[in-house]
Amino acid sequence: MKIKLALLTAAAAAALLATPAAIAKPFKWSSASDIPTLDIHSQNNALGNGVHAAIYDSLVYYDSKTFKPEPQLATAWRDVSPTQVRFTLRTGVKFSDGTPFTADDVVFSITRAMAKSSNYQVYTQGIDRVVKVNDNTVDFIMKGPNPVLLNQLTELRIMSKAWAEKNKSVDPKDIRTKDETFAHRNAMGTGQYMVKEWQPDQKLVLVKNPNYWGKSDSNVTEIIYTPIKSEATRVAALLSGEVDFILDPSPQDLARLRSSANLKVIDGVENRTIFFGMDQFRDELPGSNIKGKNPLKDVRVRRALYQAIDSDSLHKVTMRGLSQPTGTLVAPQVAGWNESLHRRMPFDPEGAKKLLAEAGYPQGFEVDFACPNNRYINDEEICQAVTAMWAKVGVKAKLRTLPLVTYFPMIQRHEASIYMLGWGVPTFDALYSLQSLTRSMVPGTGDGNYNVGRYKNDRMDVVVDRIKVETDLPVRGRFLEEGLKISNDTVSHIPLHNQIIPWAMKKNVEVTHRADNRLDWRLIKVN
Repeated sequence: MKIKLALLTAAAAAALLATPAAIAKPFKWSSASDIPTLDIHSQNNALGNGVHAAIYDSLVYYDSKTFKPEPQLATAWRDVSPTQVRFTLRTGVKFSDGTPFTADDVVFSITRAMAKSSNYQVYTQGIDRVVKVNDNTVDFIMKGPNPVLLNQLTELRIMSKAWAEKNKSVDPKDIRTKDETFAHRNAMGTGQYMVKEWQPDQKLVLVKNPNYWGKSDSNVTEIIYTPIKSEATRVAALLSGEVDFILDPSPQDLARLRSSANLKVIDGVENRTIFFGMDQFRDELPGSNIKGKNPLKDVRVRRALYQAIDSDSLHKVTMRGLSQPTGTLVAPQVAGWNESLHRRMPFDPEGAKKLLAEAGYPQGFEVDFACPNNRYINDEEICQAVTAMWAKVGVKAKLRTLPLVTYFPMIQRHEASIYMLGWGVPTFDALYSLQSLTRSMVPGTGDGNYNVGRYKNDRMDVVVDRIKVETDLPVRGRFLEEGLKISNDTVSHIPLHNQIIPWAMKKNVEVTHRADNRLDWRLIKVN
């Protein structure tokens, strides 16, 4: 990795010192689900990560227009060697309790993100350790060259070491258990806002951090988030003025929202792919009528399930056009994607029946099927439609749907035979997907951290490990494409579509739409 010295430009400095609008107002928003935790190193969840970014800062963060990493708690960085990167830290920064931010907090936080109970090891991959040089300087000692270190650091937020130690939150909450730490329900960062109140599944209230080190263009002094599971109720809240913004309006309501004189809708393609994963590990699937065998281990069965799905129908009917059908695990904005990988296998129910018969299941089989009901656009409706499609080829999927807060811990415990997952790519690089979803699991490394179907392919493991350290970009690109092709050829997962994200809001709200489907708190205005 070759990272050149990066300093705040005059433009960036001016942005940090910009005077907020004179009239301060609250910002009330909603989406279908609540954040799973306030612990910034516990559950790697996109909604939670976006909210955490209002409270905690990272060393670098994306510019919302270019998606290039820019300085945040770090002001400069340079290579000392191919495996040693030195970061200069911003001075004068305080946590919301008034205590100073130092190198000790960076060393502690990155180490905490590497803990066994952390779900953020995919962002620490390649990091051996972080070393304090002095109070304002740290060195990242790498296991090898890492061409995407800066991208990874955008999701590694910094916690106060003293606060964590005082409150017995040195280790992150383990999402697979019901045990809680203080950091699960409480937060204390260097970001623009701090937590005033969090009632899970009811309301989260953030207020301005009086010790915030920077300035922003936002005039919002209070953020009120209300999760509303019901699509109709969520839209009604926007139409009535109860909320200013909804992150996930339902496709069937968009025409009405677009025609409202008081509202506006902005759209964009998200860097998130929706797909199904399958248990390819157990010798027998719990709850299946097939005993002594696991049909999902057979690539012919996985291909049959894939080809029994009518993606055009999902796109036109279920998603009402708010999807981009795909045949691969990453969206077009992600390094490694290409058109040939994106092309789906044809919808072919008769071919699916033949594949099932060849695999020894001419009458099909019964299988457990789990989906969230408040995480992705029309997630439950998609799964209901697919259940009907699979029934036509003889596969009797026993669908169960769960809310986000219980769904993700459940699949992480490997308790689903077929499951839905939507995978965004915060690094905009396919390594993030391949390492998390298709690499064999290696505890403590980030390898396979969401490979909950426990797919295994020896060549895939070799390819992913090469991508981690390859710095020749053309060579690295070829390995990214090879990894995605292996996934396609072996049907490691069943890709469905990339989400197209509409945001709906009052006309007096100004936001910048981002491909990662998160709000940039520095840019929100309520006029």
